[in-house]
Amino acid sequence: MDRHGRLLIVNGRFAGVDVCDTDLPHEVERWDVQGCVVAPGLCDLSTEFGEPGREEDETIVTGTRAALAGGFSSIALSSNTEPPIDTAASVEFIHQKGARADNCRVYALGCVSKHQQGESLAEIGSLVEAGAVALSDGPKPIENTGLLRRALEYCAMFDRVVFDHPEIASLSRGGVMHEGLEQLVLGLSPIPAEAEDLSTSRDIRLVEATGGRLHLTSVSTSGSIDLCRRAKARGIAFTAGVFVANLHMNDTMLRSFDANCKVNPPLRSQDHVVACLEGLRDGTIDIISSGHRPCSLEKKMLEIDAAPFGMIALETALSQVITHVIRPGILTWCEAIAKMSLNPARLIGVSGGTLQSNAPADLVVVAAERTWKVDATSLQSKSYNTPLDGTELYGVVLATFVEGRRKFVAPSVPKPLFQSSLENV
Repeated sequence: MDRHGRLLIVNGRFAGVDVCDTDLPHEVERWDVQGCVVAPGLCDLSTEFGEPGREEDETIVTGTRAALAGGFSSIALSSNTEPPIDTAASVEFIHQKGARADNCRVYALGCVSKHQQGESLAEIGSLVEAGAVALSDGPKPIENTGLLRRALEYCAMFDRVVFDHPEIASLSRGGVMHEGLEQLVLGLSPIPAEAEDLSTSRDIRLVEATGGRLHLTSVSTSGSIDLCRRAKARGIAFTAGVFVANLHMNDTMLRSFDANCKVNPPLRSQDHVVACLEGLRDGTIDIISSGHRPCSLEKKMLEIDAAPFGMIALETALSQVITHVIRPGILTWCEAIAKMSLNPARLIGVSGGTLQSNAPADLVVVAAERTWKVDATSLQSKSYNTPLDGTELYGVVLATFVEGRRKFVAPSVPKPLFQSSLENV
């Protein structure tokens, strides 16, 4: 809904919009958020933490705090932990740790293959029974074509989506940055666009053949987006996502040799960035994800060839979208929020993404016209690996609610905001 109004929350659920004062519960608490955008809590499908196994990068406690600070009320954790999430016990561990943290909602993605080795299917039935909302080997691509076909067929029996990071690793192995003029000048190892394009083409053909459910987690090339556009025009059902970094950052940022700019998919040349924005505009891309991949300071201090891929993004993703997608007119607020909230929640079959009556009261309050400067050391995430340090962005997340409970309030929020008062409307 793109409108001014009042939103009523009762017992952790939305109870109506613009309810008359005579119909309000007795002594209702009122929060004055005039001038702000109130939207459904965001849902992220490409979140990586370190726990278990790499707690030096991120724990579930610190990561969920970061999610709340970025306006995310729900996150789906990637399965690449140590050990990976390939058993029912590991799914239950993630859910228990998320419940104990008591921040945002935490869902687990189960592995497609045992130990993420790409050789044989994991016990998908057990993973689903334990609560895995989707199956993925991410951020690793599913290179074994026969395995992917079986996964699509088998997961269809459980109405679960298979997530795949489109990449032919044999083409990109050892690469550091997008193959192109900048890469030639800098002398870094290339990651060709064809590695993604070929994988996207294969995945689309397999989903067409099997009728399974597929989500391409991170398209980033013009060729890949064109393949998705043509396939959807032919009526093939699948979804495509993009990482927020690929919507406005390009490979010229690697001139600094900043290891925080080393991400996968890589920062592409500007023509690919434009293609991603056009894919958002015409609906080819269904979902915007953070691509949050924390790495400890020690790991990112290595030379760029040896440093791991990844940047943190949960706390900056919404502001990046506001600054580089909404304000330039690529998407409207409603369209952008749908791609960050409603669409991902629907894809994995969880609550959220709507302000309709009786839906769980997950929401984010944003001061859309306020700006803030990213300070990596003051973010909630345990790691500091962001190339946006010092960058000014639009959109300050003032508060995040989960089931009607105010889980996060920005330190900069004026005291009158959210103050219990019968006068503030």
